[in-house]
Amino acid sequence: MGNFCSWCNETIIKIIVVFFLLMFIIFIIFVAGISCNFQVINVSNGALSTKKIEWGIKRGKDHAQPDLGSENLRIINEFNGMAMGSDEYKYIYLTFDNGYEAGYTEQILNVLKENDVKAAFFITGQYLKTSEDLVKRMIDEGHIVGNHTVNHKSMPSCTNETIKEEVMSLHQSVYEKFNYEMKYMRPPKGEYSEASIAYTNTLGYTTVMWSFAYDDWVEDNQGREDYAKTKIYDNLHNGEIMLLHATSKDNANILDEVIKEIKNQGYEFKSLDEFVR
Repeated sequence: MGNFCSWCNETIIKIIVVFFLLMFIIFIIFVAGISCNFQVINVSNGALSTKKIEWGIKRGKDHAQPDLGSENLRIINEFNGMAMGSDEYKYIYLTFDNGYEAGYTEQILNVLKENDVKAAFFITGQYLKTSEDLVKRMIDEGHIVGNHTVNHKSMPSCTNETIKEEVMSLHQSVYEKFNYEMKYMRPPKGEYSEASIAYTNTLGYTTVMWSFAYDDWVEDNQGREDYAKTKIYDNLHNGEIMLLHATSKDNANILDEVIKEIKNQGYEFKSLDEFVR
């Protein structure tokens, strides 16, 4: 009888040990499952990095398309942005950044009208406040008016709420004044992140970067018209989104000659609305 009781006790102990061992294994599996779920979330959030990226390009030779960088291209393409069009067509997309009015935009608009070229002008809140008549003329003459934000803040440093305020306040002001819906956005300073581009997409905007620009924005560094023309001509390429600053006196002075020469080289100016990927 004693041996039987001892056997029973040992059996019960074994059953209890096995039971708790099974419970422990189930617990480990459960925790591992939660951990996996968190990893998926983290990976998902990682795909929308808030890390600031500064747009940059490596110029091509002999009118080849420049290298925009694999990471830049991945992000722009993933969020349906624009940076450079198809290499198959000799199309140029002319764009201007108008952070403020330096006195040259009227001349630029005159040249565009004389040459039957449509461009895109990315304006700030300051520009709209001081140059409403020029913005109206841009729209009336068939140009695109794009959003360069109210205060020209770096988008990656902003919260979503601030981005919305910067973009949509200007959007609403333009709409109220001209019944015009902006749809293209150029991040100030060429600074962006995956998260900032993704969020501006939700506001109904397409991000537009560029495949050519040069150091034309410093007002005190003008008087280099030959330099400017050489930079522009040497770097012409198919699908080019050309960024010029309307604050540049040189740009205003050479624009007529530049447009004519670009056409003479067989290129065709297209609007962003006609963008070919």
